[in-house]
Amino acid sequence: MIVFGLPEVLWGLLFVPIAYYIYRRVTKRKKKEALKFSNISFIKSALGNKTKSRIQDVLFYLTLLSIILMIIGFAQPHIPLKRAKEGVNVVLVLDVSGSMQATDYKPTRLEAAKRSAEILLRSLKPKDYAGIVIFESGATTAAYLSPFKERVIEKLREISPREGKTALGDGLSLGVDMAESIPNRKKVVILLSDGVNNAGVISPREAVEFAKSKHIQVYTIGMGSKGKVVLGYDWFGNPQYAELDEETLKMIARETGGKYFKSVDEHTLDDIYRNISKNIKRERELTNIKDWFFLASMVVLLIQTYLRYGRRRIIP
Repeated sequence: MIVFGLPEVLWGLLFVPIAYYIYRRVTKRKKKEALKFSNISFIKSALGNKTKSRIQDVLFYLTLLSIILMIIGFAQPHIPLKRAKEGVNVVLVLDVSGSMQATDYKPTRLEAAKRSAEILLRSLKPKDYAGIVIFESGATTAAYLSPFKERVIEKLREISPREGKTALGDGLSLGVDMAESIPNRKKVVILLSDGVNNAGVISPREAVEFAKSKHIQVYTIGMGSKGKVVLGYDWFGNPQYAELDEETLKMIARETGGKYFKSVDEHTLDDIYRNISKNIKRERELTNIKDWFFLASMVVLLIQTYLRYGRRRIIP
């Protein structure tokens, strides 16, 4: 599908049928006027043979074609091509709350998440940018959005566990804000959490609305185990279990056009991060192809010039 930046220029194409009409009318009039003379040789000269007449038609049509191509070029035609130049902004939003110190993943949930996230960062394309946001009772930036993945990986490795609760909404909002920091690019947030939103000032629903307003896809990863995981005990000796709010994570992905993934051990987590870049929907961008039409116009003109004036010209 072609989209024109200056569609009003296409009105110039009305010149084409007018020029064709004038050309045919002049040609017919020339032949009629020649018939008024009695000199047979003059008539033949004026009318010409059919081959020469066809050659004149070909040259005229080539000129007309060149004009058509130039008019289309000036109208700024665009076609959708795969986004290759600008890449994608990818922001990892990582839960570092107290529950991420659980050891059901080896050596801990957080270390397993960091190792798996590194797999994703290395799978991104050269033009993609990456950044990291971490959250517990609040949210903060661990690595600013950058095309230098090795630097981002260094920052990822430096992340350490915290003791706070889970401010999922704050983390997602900051991730969306970071993804938006470099405009005119596809934006994706990948959110990993193993808990329930129980802290922060922004609710998950508010963060989702913020992401939707910025047209940002959010892929969510729920980190848990097949069985119950004890995180500790309260003052009365009752066990405290890790809780995963899958419904909220599914809602976030569904509402923003992303996808939800469930991890039950370090192996499935590796697989998720290894394949998630394939799920990122890379947008098509409108690419200006006016130069294609200008080049085609020049080629047609060169052909016409060669046929008229070249060494093997078809007109003596």
